[in-house]
Amino acid sequence: MRYPAQHKQQTRQRIVRAALRRFRSRGTEGASIGTLIRDLRLTHGGFYRHFRTKEELFVAAFEQGLKQLAHYAASAVKHAPKGGELKTLIDSYLSLEHCDHPADGCPVAALTTEIGRRPAKVRGTFLSLFIKHTGSTAKYMPGANDEERNRKVRLLFSGMAGTLNVARLIVDTGQRKKFLEEARKFYFEAVKQ
Repeated sequence: MRYPAQHKQQTRQRIVRAALRRFRSRGTEGASIGTLIRDLRLTHGGFYRHFRTKEELFVAAFEQGLKQLAHYAASAVKHAPKGGELKTLIDSYLSLEHCDHPADGCPVAALTTEIGRRPAKVRGTFLSLFIKHTGSTAKYMPGANDEERNRKVRLLFSGMAGTLNVARLIVDTGQRKKFLEEARKFYFEAVKQ
């Protein structure tokens, strides 16, 4: 049976979306290709037409996650008051909702510890994707020039991803909410300097 031309791209997107959600919620070791293709009702051959390895799928899923995060951030900024874009980005990233749903959230916060264990060449690919992603929000960062704004936004984003991970350790919702509120204030004050 012949499929329409767009079928291959749609199947690839289905695989990437499903893998991204699993990677963010279970990590790469907890998300097997066999289970993924079974749940998507694909064959092994159907999967391997799109990705040579699980590592290749991991990179594609991470990139898709950053695109989703950028879309989420752009939507938040669109509704921000003029001059309040950076505060809105910080507030939305360090929200209780984002914290409580890692399977739908930032791939940096969910996956960086695993990425750090990958070979240097693979880490370099992830780093390039991270730098590209953070560059799109540097325009909201105060700084004397583009280089300073880019450096500051990478540090901000890295710090917030770590903060999100620590917040996820806090069992009590009230304490977690307070921790995130304090973190939002801290980061907003830190970047104004």
